[in-house]
Amino acid sequence: MKMIKKTLIAGIVCAAMSICQASDDSRPNVIMVLVDDMGYSDLGCYGGEIQTPNLDSLAANGIRYTAAHNTSKCYPSRTSLITGLYFQRTDREFAKGATFGEVLRPAGYRTLFSGKNHGNTNPATRGFDRYYGLIGGASNHWNPGDKARPGEGIPAGASTGKWVIDDKEVKGFVPQDKSWYSTDAMTDAALGWLKEYESEEKPFFLYLAYTAPHYPLHAKPKDIAKYEGVYDQGYDAIRYARYKRQLEMGMFNETTAPLSAAEQKTPWKELSDDERAKEIKRMEIYAGMIDCVDQNIGRILSYLKSVNKFDNTLILFASDNGACASTDKPAKGDRSGEFGGVNSYECTGLSWANVSNTPFRYYKLKSHEGGTMTPLIAHWPKGINQKNVFNRENSHFIDIMPTVMELSGATYPGEARDVAVNGPDGISLVPTFTGKPLNRNKPVFYEYSSGAAIQNGSMKLVRTKKWELYDLSKDRTETNNIIGQYPELARDLEKQWNTWYTECTGLDYAAAIEAQMKLRAQKKAESE
Repeated sequence: MKMIKKTLIAGIVCAAMSICQASDDSRPNVIMVLVDDMGYSDLGCYGGEIQTPNLDSLAANGIRYTAAHNTSKCYPSRTSLITGLYFQRTDREFAKGATFGEVLRPAGYRTLFSGKNHGNTNPATRGFDRYYGLIGGASNHWNPGDKARPGEGIPAGASTGKWVIDDKEVKGFVPQDKSWYSTDAMTDAALGWLKEYESEEKPFFLYLAYTAPHYPLHAKPKDIAKYEGVYDQGYDAIRYARYKRQLEMGMFNETTAPLSAAEQKTPWKELSDDERAKEIKRMEIYAGMIDCVDQNIGRILSYLKSVNKFDNTLILFASDNGACASTDKPAKGDRSGEFGGVNSYECTGLSWANVSNTPFRYYKLKSHEGGTMTPLIAHWPKGINQKNVFNRENSHFIDIMPTVMELSGATYPGEARDVAVNGPDGISLVPTFTGKPLNRNKPVFYEYSSGAAIQNGSMKLVRTKKWELYDLSKDRTETNNIIGQYPELARDLEKQWNTWYTECTGLDYAAAIEAQMKLRAQKKAESE
């Protein structure tokens, strides 16, 4: 009986201490919003014509990073973001790394994840208290399942991914409500959790990973209608207007960031009237998708303000890679419907991707700036004293984990097991919140498919087929290859890149590529 009493008293004391500690917890809530395949200049606050008043407001009262980077591809970017590691150290299942959930939950945070996880792992098994969304690469935004609803054909792009709610996969998930839309649904889940845990004293971490505006191009008719006529002038006019706004707002200097040459499948003036109409409609739908994302972010902001949590919530917003240049993709299901609806499956294409990534060259999959640049916004009234400023220092998704760890007091790897490294690869962005320099003392590296790059200070060595060298302090848009002037510097940077790749993977890059080519050739031979 005495032992039981002592145990009860100890439990009561511990509970009281936890409540006391929680009530004094002034650490910020954190919301990480990630969009899918959105270009650098699409938001209003980055020069775009798309209506994004909520994100524009966060930028006006926070920081816009003009040199923030992802990895140029969905799943490597998402892995780097959620683990703080270069993708080359881990994989899309977060092997050998720790996730936000695993690091923050033992530090006393409620951990929530709504949206896309581009892999096979259920985040509920990797430190997140709650999960809702798509485990896979892409899905139909109106019906992510593989069955038709009454009056509809099989959804275009019938999903090969899995829809999961907490720890349960919903077999053949087909929403019966025809107004169901992925962006709204992911926000609904997040808001439901925030309200469910509203009375908790502990801070929360919410990872809100939308699938928009990744193809297929699907948007609500009312959101598409807002952009009727906006894109009638075509690629060049829209791109130049965005660049002009970027110069006017002080984002870039025309001397050091000239507008790169346009890359187009077919110039606007050479398109037929029917072709132009289709191109215009693509961009109207794409704009509607981003507009809807902003509306949903507005719902989150309104809720935070209603419960007095807005001021002490750090909100970060980014895109997982540059705009996608895909023109068409094979897709299952019925594709005979009207553009934007459940039975359509369209992409924006190369020409509009070039516009979305203004003023940079290239697009998703490339290690040039057009592939790896992301708009990054940071807003936190209690902790960021920078308002409506541009931060021009080089940053990367590997820096987000160290930033959140510093603010939360969390330690790496938290509750994760079998972690191969002692901590994230990046550095904390917290100094930038008060206008201090980052003092990054290591290069930043990139590698995906044929793309590769290393940036040390302002010097960037980048490759698609062959190495190119740029001084980004004088040539932000990579228009003047100076490798012929500095061959020794280029060789040194290439050596550093190769050392990094081997250190991360244990492989020699040239040998790894040769092995991949042999494997592809073997698979091709076997299929013939």
